[in-house]
Amino acid sequence: MKTYLIKNGKIINEGRSFYGDLLIRNGIIERIDSQIDNKHNAEEINAEGLLIMPGCIDDQVHFREPGLTHKGNIATESRAAVAGGITSFMEMPNTVPNALTQELLQEKYNIAARSSLANYSFFMGASNDNLEEVLKTNPENVCGIKVFMGSSTGNMLVDNETTLEGLFSRSEMLIATHCEDEETIKANFAKYQEQYGENIPITAHPLIRSAEACYLSSSMAVRLAKKHSTRLHILHISTEKETHLFDNSIPLEQKKITAEACIHHLWFTDADYSKKGNFIKWNPAVKTDVDRDGIWKALLDNRIDVIATDHAPHTLEEKKQGYMKAPSGGPLVQHALLAMLEKSKEGLIPLERVVEKMAHAPAVLFRIKNRGFLREGYHADIVLVNPNKTSTVSKDNLLYKCGWSPFEGTTFSNSIDRTFVNGNLVFENNCILENSTGSRMLFNV
Repeated sequence: MKTYLIKNGKIINEGRSFYGDLLIRNGIIERIDSQIDNKHNAEEINAEGLLIMPGCIDDQVHFREPGLTHKGNIATESRAAVAGGITSFMEMPNTVPNALTQELLQEKYNIAARSSLANYSFFMGASNDNLEEVLKTNPENVCGIKVFMGSSTGNMLVDNETTLEGLFSRSEMLIATHCEDEETIKANFAKYQEQYGENIPITAHPLIRSAEACYLSSSMAVRLAKKHSTRLHILHISTEKETHLFDNSIPLEQKKITAEACIHHLWFTDADYSKKGNFIKWNPAVKTDVDRDGIWKALLDNRIDVIATDHAPHTLEEKKQGYMKAPSGGPLVQHALLAMLEKSKEGLIPLERVVEKMAHAPAVLFRIKNRGFLREGYHADIVLVNPNKTSTVSKDNLLYKCGWSPFEGTTFSNSIDRTFVNGNLVFENNCILENSTGSRMLFNV
């Protein structure tokens, strides 16, 4: 492995911003200091004018492999991720087949070992009838258990109360939930179908998958977690009301119940449906400006703990269908960090908090070993950002297999200069460098 000495950059790490150097040897951050002499024949990188940050950790992606690879795969989407400064990801089980057995879960790890440029972990999936299989999951090398407490892509809805009680009472691992109340959504859908027939407008999406549907399910998950002292992580919070379910009175490492905000819920509102249409159709839905502002408030006061993407690509052909046929989800990993850096420039969130929410907090919450921080002895997962070079999103520079982005036409004020994964330079000069693969993440039990 090459040895690198990154010189004269502005290091953003653990609540501080300071100028310094960083030495990478054997895939590890060997030293961080105000000035480091090049005694190791290292390849020097002049980072003057650049920001040096820990690589982001995305705790919710759908990379579509196996079974849905016409939309994306682990190879393509991990390359888009590192181009966006995301060096580690946790992928969801609603692939085809669903990852509902230990053997099917291991198959995904085998694929990633061959093809992922970023570090990886995969959630074990829960269904109404695989509790005993779920309980075999190894917490040392699997990030958690995924429970769909609301239906979405893949039909993995868990709505059996006995199963939910069993999962929450018997699992010692973190349970990550998609929370939307199915009966509420069905009733809302029937109302709009009666009114519009097959021509329901996209503007009805946040009314069908409503704030009340989200709150009913999230509050139920919180009740179960409190009853059984379960480690619960509620994904993609989309409403202001839900934010009041969470506590900010204790440090993250002591929290049993945590929450995630996603890029699209922090960026878009229902006013954007008229222009973006199905390209911002997600489950849970993008909702009102009051909801977006409430999510931002909760993120900044630490009721919401991490920022993720819920990266979920679909083809253009699929997305161009009418509302009732167009699937929910969109690609985000290549532009998530740039989007949050833009919000930092606008004054909504300090740079140090962006790093906290996208790198430090996921590492703490999931108890990831030796990642998520710029620390001596940690894996060298690092992103260099140029705050003085703009980047415009266009079809020409997209790395997503699906070939589109909800950010097309957006010009960000920052650009990704370089990305390192385990000390390997994997992205430079807007090019992917195919010189390594990522590693399976490990967890402190």
